[in-house]
Amino acid sequence: MVFIFRDVNRCGLDYSHFCVTHKGGAPCAVGFDIRFTICIIVSVQDDNLAGACAIDELWNGLTQAINLLFNPDSALTEIVALSLRVSGIALVFSTLVGVPIGAALGLWRFMGRKLLVAFMYTGMGFPPVVIGLFVYLLLSRSGPLGQLNSPLIPSLFTPGAMIIAQTIIAFPLVAGFTMAAVMGVDPQLRQQVESLGATTWQTAWTVVSEARIGVIVAIIAGFGGIISEVGAVMLVGGNIEGRTRVLTTAIVLETRKGNFELAIALGLILLGITFVINALMMRLQGRSFDT
Repeated sequence: MVFIFRDVNRCGLDYSHFCVTHKGGAPCAVGFDIRFTICIIVSVQDDNLAGACAIDELWNGLTQAINLLFNPDSALTEIVALSLRVSGIALVFSTLVGVPIGAALGLWRFMGRKLLVAFMYTGMGFPPVVIGLFVYLLLSRSGPLGQLNSPLIPSLFTPGAMIIAQTIIAFPLVAGFTMAAVMGVDPQLRQQVESLGATTWQTAWTVVSEARIGVIVAIIAGFGGIISEVGAVMLVGGNIEGRTRVLTTAIVLETRKGNFELAIALGLILLGITFVINALMMRLQGRSFDT
């Protein structure tokens, strides 16, 4: 006797499981060895259909991304604008603080420098979700900053909280790569500038200007670290529609809903925005892409 106990049809793939039992025996279960029972599992799978299904999803996602680019709706425009605003402000703050600190760590030697460098390198590899948890605890109503009820301190589940989290994430990246770029400048340049009577700040500015390409790379690394981040902004922002939903959290939401075409479209839009912004930053180096 043959029992068909499961039949799944998904994306053009049919899976049929058959169970053959001995006379007087009970229907068997997959993976179990029952006396006088012989289980036969027949799976019909077409690899070509599986590949075609994946290609169809990618193609539909690409098509939808192109349609959204040329015919954006209000929801997508709001999500993209908020993503750029949050990451842009966080990048400005982290650059204003990280570049001077990174330059100082690269130029001068002082007591406690090695400890600061160790903390900075640790921050470069710190999990963003842990930073999100730290910011969440600070800004919660029972937290040290949340209890102040100050208008200068943003509340949880607001773009301000997301900016704080992304600033903390980007800061060690900007400072660390800036320090490495400054330390990579020829030491003789500094000696020559000082021999010409330059002040300490003039010498520092000259060295940082010489390392400007590395500084731009540091800013690009900081931007890449926050524009693609999802854990911290999800934790402190809450992914609230119309308030704190950005591209990365929208991709996670659509993927969980099974709306893969829209998720792929949002992912392609995020990649395109990141490419354009990084290309503009590279142009600030004063060099063409061929050099």
